[in-house]
Amino acid sequence: MRILYCFFLISFILIGCNGKNNDTENHKYTNDLINETSPYLLQHAHNPVNWKAWNQETLNKAKAENKLIIISVGYSACHWCHVMEEESFENEAVAKLMNDNFISIKVDREERPDIDQVYMDAVELMTGKGGWPLNCIALPDGRPIFGGTYFTKEEWTKALTELSGLYKNNPEKAREYADKLVKGIKESAIVAVNTGEADFKNADVSKAVTLWQDQLDYAEGGLLGDTKFPMPDALHFLLRYSVQHNDKKLQDYVQTTLTKMANGGIYDPIGGGFSRYSTDAKWHIPHFEKMLYDNAQLVSLYSDAYLATKDGLYKQTVYETLNFVEHELMAANGAFYSSLDADSKNSTQKLEEGAYYVWKKEELQSLLKSDYPLFEQYYNVNENGLWENQNYVLYKTQSDKAFAIKNKLSLSELETKLKNWKQTLLKARNKRPQPHLDNKTLTSWNALMIKGYASAYRVFKNEHFKEVALKNARFILQHQLQKDGSLYHSYKDGKSSIAGFSEDYAAVADAFIAVYQITFDEKWLQKAKQLTDYAMAHFYDKKSGLFYFTSDAAANLITRKMEIADNVIPGSNSVLAHNLFLLGHYYSDAAYAKTARQMLNTVKGDALQSPTEYYNWLDLMLNYTGNFYEVALSGKDALAKTTQLQSYYLPNILIAGATKDSKLPILENRFVDNETYIYVCVNKACKRPETDAATAVASIKKGGL
Repeated sequence: MRILYCFFLISFILIGCNGKNNDTENHKYTNDLINETSPYLLQHAHNPVNWKAWNQETLNKAKAENKLIIISVGYSACHWCHVMEEESFENEAVAKLMNDNFISIKVDREERPDIDQVYMDAVELMTGKGGWPLNCIALPDGRPIFGGTYFTKEEWTKALTELSGLYKNNPEKAREYADKLVKGIKESAIVAVNTGEADFKNADVSKAVTLWQDQLDYAEGGLLGDTKFPMPDALHFLLRYSVQHNDKKLQDYVQTTLTKMANGGIYDPIGGGFSRYSTDAKWHIPHFEKMLYDNAQLVSLYSDAYLATKDGLYKQTVYETLNFVEHELMAANGAFYSSLDADSKNSTQKLEEGAYYVWKKEELQSLLKSDYPLFEQYYNVNENGLWENQNYVLYKTQSDKAFAIKNKLSLSELETKLKNWKQTLLKARNKRPQPHLDNKTLTSWNALMIKGYASAYRVFKNEHFKEVALKNARFILQHQLQKDGSLYHSYKDGKSSIAGFSEDYAAVADAFIAVYQITFDEKWLQKAKQLTDYAMAHFYDKKSGLFYFTSDAAANLITRKMEIADNVIPGSNSVLAHNLFLLGHYYSDAAYAKTARQMLNTVKGDALQSPTEYYNWLDLMLNYTGNFYEVALSGKDALAKTTQLQSYYLPNILIAGATKDSKLPILENRFVDNETYIYVCVNKACKRPETDAATAVASIKKGGL
């Protein structure tokens, strides 16, 4: 775990430590969080701290009592959040200090990313770094004056004591600092509009990729460094770029990364699914939390990677990951839950990171019996696989084909053994105490999972994948979409709550476009358009040409932020720009097209200079720097011919289709009875209609991927 340092007007240094989750049974204390639905907030409902939720009543209370506010932000699967809870927030002396001198607010960053963004910016301005848990001290009006991440009990009590004394004895000094900090936060959000010509060049994208390549780990995959994050959509861009530019070295890098991740300890070989990140350079030792958004995006990535390479490992990874999602993160109504904790109880009933997933050699020998020596070789139950406390994290270092040849097995014999091993170990593992489930449903993350299932169906044509995508899409329409066209952000225990953010509109519109492309049901395209129009009306800033993260009806925050850069999930602005680009084509809407182009132009400079932080913008730029094809299929066999088209990796096409006459602009006047035509168009010029999918694909490839 990184050690993060925090500074205020007072000088002191903060250092990191270890700990556990809160799972008490006899509740001596109960605070206001007991009335919340967030699993993370409920975990703190029996702390001696008088925690309150973020709402107007709490903010008014701080002003009325003239008390500083503690804003503590975390999430359910955050290991170090649980550490600080055990060491500080469950401590009665610390709680008394907090209760006597502060109004303490707990925030679930997944429910309220808007609050998290504002105070994360403050901490990064103060310290140069950020992370979770995030702890800020603010004036009664919410303006921050101090912040950091993880604090030991001693550091936390020292900070609280000194800040409380400062505010009581010299409040003007605190207000002066707050003024400067808020000014810095607002200035950091200023966007300089690019009024120059929107000219996007292939050479510029290539230079950005070259700049990026200096950070690539060609041996182990991912970026150079001792900690590895998957970054699915960044890899998705590099996959697309490498294929379109026939860059063999970059293609090999992407495949190395995907193979190393699928074989590494970051991937769960017994139950499927990926952990959040690895704590080493070889993808071996994971930070064991499993997040819906990671797995959703990785399913899309591995599906397309299979399409591009036909590597069977990638198909296996998709199927196993979706199996994990359905067994561990899916509700009966089709909604998806958010995450599984890294921590669970070990054999001594103490919470331990990774306890659910790791193995003792003796246990494996007992379960696998005569097959154990072969299993030991396959999953490196040796000094290489050893982690801590004599626990092993299973991972592979060779392909199934190489292993089978080395051990004089046929591939079918090895596959049978693998199936039996996994069933045996899964049955044993299911008897262990399971990690805590964060069972709230987040609209944007569910949309990522819809797209994951839609991608898997598009590539593998497994009807079940389409059914699951449609079930969740209908859940969003039924529960998260309001009559006025707005979205809710969260859902739990039958209740939808929290006004949606731009990330919700961006992700859901993107997912609905993906659902349209596998069904040709225009309802989904219409819903995507309506959500985009709502975002334009309530989130769009005419001055910058970009979208705010919160709507024009949002209140209670010290400033209104924009999410422009891409992180582990692409930023909402880049996704909205993609959606506008696509919808501009589908609906022949010049305003959509113009907005997308201007958004990209404004961000172009940053994207070309910092490609790892703007990868989804670069992906959009590829739509302009090379040929981008509209492929419209019209006729009774449109879906069947689409299946043929989608058996090729064609990242620079948009597909539309109808089995009957359609008024959708891209399809209008293209239906002919008893015929099915494929129309391939680029730059508003169409080739001769084709009836054969392979011929249409050949014309696309001839024109240039």
